[in-house]
Amino acid sequence: MSLSPRAGFVGLGAMGRPMAAHLARAGLLEAVWTRTPENGAAFAGEHGVAAAANLAALAARCEVVALCVPADADVLASVDELAGAARPGMIVVDHSTVASVTAREAQRRMRAAGGDFVDAPVSGGVEGARNGKLSVMLGGDADVIERVRPVLECYAARIGHMGGIGAGQDAKAVNQVLVAGIAAAVCEGLALAEGLGLDPERLLPTLQAGAAGSWFLDKRGATMLRDEFGVGFKLALLHKDLAIVRELARSTGTDRSVIEKALADYAELMARGCGSDDISALIRLKRTTKA
Repeated sequence: MSLSPRAGFVGLGAMGRPMAAHLARAGLLEAVWTRTPENGAAFAGEHGVAAAANLAALAARCEVVALCVPADADVLASVDELAGAARPGMIVVDHSTVASVTAREAQRRMRAAGGDFVDAPVSGGVEGARNGKLSVMLGGDADVIERVRPVLECYAARIGHMGGIGAGQDAKAVNQVLVAGIAAAVCEGLALAEGLGLDPERLLPTLQAGAAGSWFLDKRGATMLRDEFGVGFKLALLHKDLAIVRELARSTGTDRSVIEKALADYAELMARGCGSDDISALIRLKRTTKA
């Protein structure tokens, strides 16, 4: 593999599109593929890369393929198509959030085809993707990770090798528990602030400067108080992630109270038709006077 590997990107959603754009600006992106052909064509035209007709065509021209797709089944289906056309030594880097058992199976399938696989879920939100400041949690062999590092460095502020295959997904599971708990606390606290009639312009910077400061408060505090919920990570996706996390917690025998409460809350919001809202829409359940 060359020092500047030819890369492909699969999935041009809220996270994938800016990540792929960073690769294009670095001169590493060869081709993209997405399930919506017009989106792929528009991106390709904007960035001067190819829009592959299918995953086999993308695999044929790339040394590294990054995935950013919604679910476990999407990862395995993509790996099967890529493996069928992969050149020897091609590496799939999966930025999706899926179960660690899925990562291990994907690696098995890629190795059977003469390639390899790294699980590399990310954290940092849409802002982190746009700014190239994501935290990447990696599972896989150290030598394989070094071969794809030039790709990761295009959109990562931190690259952390967590261990063998699946360890990246396990680290992301921990991340999602923390995200869910922090979001619940911030939403509940700011609902109380509304009820007390506190001025957000005075309150938020004061809170952020103290022990209550957090990424979520900084990025979502003001927007949730303005009832703006289209700004970030969809709550239906966090609900999907937490269902994976619940099974991990069951297998380890650790407490699941934060996980179970978050799953119930986001399920209620999804039933109200809010599944595409940012997770800060949780404040709707914390308020007593607003729905």
